[in-house]
Amino acid sequence: MGTKSAWNWITLWASLLFVVILGFSRLSYGMFLPGIQRVIGGSYGQLGILGTVNFIGYLIGTLCLSPLISRFPDHKHIMNRMTCLLLGLTLIGSAFSDHFTQLGLWRFAIGLLSAFATVLVLSIAMDAVRPAERGVASGLIWLGGSAGILVTGLFAPFIIDPSHLQGWRYAWVIMGVFGVIAALGFEFVVTRERGVVKIPAPTESKPRDQESNHVYRLLLNPNKLLFLIASYFFFGWGYIIYFTYLIPYLVNQGIPSLYAGLIWSGIGFAGLFNGWIGGRAIDRWPNGYTLASGLTLGTIGACGVITNNMFFTVLGATTIGLVSFITPPLMTTALLRRHVPHHAYAPSLSIATAFFASGQIIGPIVGGLIVEQYGLPFGVASSAIFMAIAAALAVLYGQQQRKLEIRDLPIRS
Repeated sequence: MGTKSAWNWITLWASLLFVVILGFSRLSYGMFLPGIQRVIGGSYGQLGILGTVNFIGYLIGTLCLSPLISRFPDHKHIMNRMTCLLLGLTLIGSAFSDHFTQLGLWRFAIGLLSAFATVLVLSIAMDAVRPAERGVASGLIWLGGSAGILVTGLFAPFIIDPSHLQGWRYAWVIMGVFGVIAALGFEFVVTRERGVVKIPAPTESKPRDQESNHVYRLLLNPNKLLFLIASYFFFGWGYIIYFTYLIPYLVNQGIPSLYAGLIWSGIGFAGLFNGWIGGRAIDRWPNGYTLASGLTLGTIGACGVITNNMFFTVLGATTIGLVSFITPPLMTTALLRRHVPHHAYAPSLSIATAFFASGQIIGPIVGGLIVEQYGLPFGVASSAIFMAIAAALAVLYGQQQRKLEIRDLPIRS
């Protein structure tokens, strides 16, 4: 049981790692598309498929991690150390891509490693925090992704301006170096804390296959967590369409790279508040209705592109950053931490993340088809459909919570 406040060095370094895990390695890809297209070529639909390759790696990573953690529960720290260091190095390697196949392989590896890192960093960091403050801690960690978007947007003139053809390569190298530094910092503070506080070894409870069956039964039971997991799936589907095609849409509208970058940074800046607000909200109201409120506002924000008015587009992007970009992952993380037993949390988070990744695989494919058929405005706005479905499922989860009054769920040894 964790004893630390949400505001501690482990949480801080975990947040810095999420700058890389979420902001740099995954969400920055949409910002890089115009620059990559000029050097490597291809349509936005084809480049979007490379985004899908990244999330296929992410899905495979989440599916592989759960049995690995179950089989080697005492090796989480070793796996995390290797994963985070390799993630930084693969970001650097991707900067030297010269064709689609090469970049696709790097994007796959980055997706695989970021899946491992997401679950392991969250699991290790949340273990150190008092239960009552885990929502705030989750928010602080996830806002690292917003910081990554903010920083990427500030790079925009250097990344997507036609006068800097190789700018995206240099940016990825810088991001990879930052990732290696963040991995070393996180490892240092975790190792120091483990030396100060003796962490009890996990107690033997049930056979691993029996425990795994119980985890799946918990997550896929309509009377328990199924609606939460389904909401997470559709959020992954919707938000990734928006983040993949927003910058290409702005560039296509003739928006100068500086202003496009500022809009992107605005999402990240608003997301910094989202992490804190969302963490506070889910600690105070730990239910599906809190999650649904952010998703609903995000749905409205995504529709701003349809107006073909830059004011409403920017307002919608800011709304998404403020209330629905970081909120669903951090709230899902916090709700799982509340309702899943300690020994089952990491496998449960891994499985939930696999559903999230599945949505992210489908999103760029569907979004790319819509872009090719109807154009970028409708492609970006289509994200609202899937976020609306996610919001409806979150409401169903809230209703199910209220009806059954489940605050201290399941698997007990």
